[in-house]
Amino acid sequence: MKVMVTGGAGFIGSHLVDTLLQRGHALSVLDDFSTGIVANLHSALRSGATLFRADVRESVEVSHAVRTFEPAVIFHLAAQANVRTSVTDPGLDARTNVLGTINVLEAARAADAAVINVSTGGAIYGDTDIVPTPETVEALPAAPYGQSKYCAERYVGLYGRLHGVRAATARFANVYGPRQDPRGEAGVIAIYCGLLEDRKRPVVYGTGRQTRDYVYVGDVVAGLLALLDHPEARGEYNIGTGRESSVLDIVEALRPHARGDFAPDFADARPGEIERSCLDVTRARETLGWTAEVELTKGLEHTMAWARAKRGSVDPAPELAPAA
Repeated sequence: MKVMVTGGAGFIGSHLVDTLLQRGHALSVLDDFSTGIVANLHSALRSGATLFRADVRESVEVSHAVRTFEPAVIFHLAAQANVRTSVTDPGLDARTNVLGTINVLEAARAADAAVINVSTGGAIYGDTDIVPTPETVEALPAAPYGQSKYCAERYVGLYGRLHGVRAATARFANVYGPRQDPRGEAGVIAIYCGLLEDRKRPVVYGTGRQTRDYVYVGDVVAGLLALLDHPEARGEYNIGTGRESSVLDIVEALRPHARGDFAPDFADARPGEIERSCLDVTRARETLGWTAEVELTKGLEHTMAWARAKRGSVDPAPELAPAA
């Protein structure tokens, strides 16, 4: 099958690209490299993947790439994913996440391609008393990033109703694993791994008891492949573990990997931070047959092994991303 991945040079997208190639699909990547990394695609390009250097905000560029490659399915991962950037520049955030998604949907409609859209769980649900949170809970984003991704989801549904575009959305929990850059749009695990390697202590904002649902990148890729294998899937699917872990849990889990003092430094809580975030994954388990398999401690071991191999402090090891 011919498959296109927008944002395929990114952390999650590049793992998806590699796995799709291993499955024998013909692959193309669309990326503007604003946050994606060329090195993430070296293996894929050697294996025959096609690269389109294009910006999802530019409809002509997107249409040209889709028309040229003629994919049967488009995985749409290209996004502005930095919450702080979305607050300071909501226009940029909306142009990338809303207009960019519309451009992909328009190109897919013209090419009769299916779309598997990638969205966010916690940033869309916001603060809620229902934890773990199912897809049926009202969306109450706390930042423009969550709002723009929710708006993009509504366009995905609209194109299904209006034009018959076959589309579904994966709502991710907090994804971590190899290739996540601690200096970019990373979450706390990548940041703490970077600090650990730099022999610096982690900073904990507030009490450290705030929770997130941390899901390993290999499990996320498996969730996307489950959507590919279920072409009848429509609507939104939470992709997470269904388990809460606190920031202090992460510090303690990483402490055995430290080469020095890794006791946390506490700082004032950041305004607007969600206290609890965890996804109910019942729908994905029951309708897609998917469930996360990598335990947090094992996922952290894989992530630290990659980080140390990348820095050359140990012999290079496989990236160990696939969950299965």
